[in-house]
Amino acid sequence: MTDWRGKDMLDGFLALYIFMLAAFTGYEIIARVPVILHTPLMSGSNFIHGIVLVGAMIALGHARTPFEMAIGFIGVLLGAGNAAGGYVVTERMLEMFKSSKPGQGRGEAK
Repeated sequence: MTDWRGKDMLDGFLALYIFMLAAFTGYEIIARVPVILHTPLMSGSNFIHGIVLVGAMIALGHARTPFEMAIGFIGVLLGAGNAAGGYVVTERMLEMFKSSKPGQGRGEAK
């Protein structure tokens, strides 16, 4: 079955199916992560957000129409915000594990 532009509509449905499956799987996996593992996983996901940001910049560089440029710019903006926000959240979470008393940091004797 093809749409009015001659493209295969099945490709669109397949892409939508893969996106929905990935979103559902991601949600189910993240929902079951224990609290103790959240900080290391945030650090790893920040790396992935950096790759997403590079991909968005490459896509923006290949944009030709104003609509593509707008979508690419929004992608870069959201990717940069997501990566920067992830590092801020990770830093705040790591601050929770630091000792508030001087001289009682990690590896130091009382």
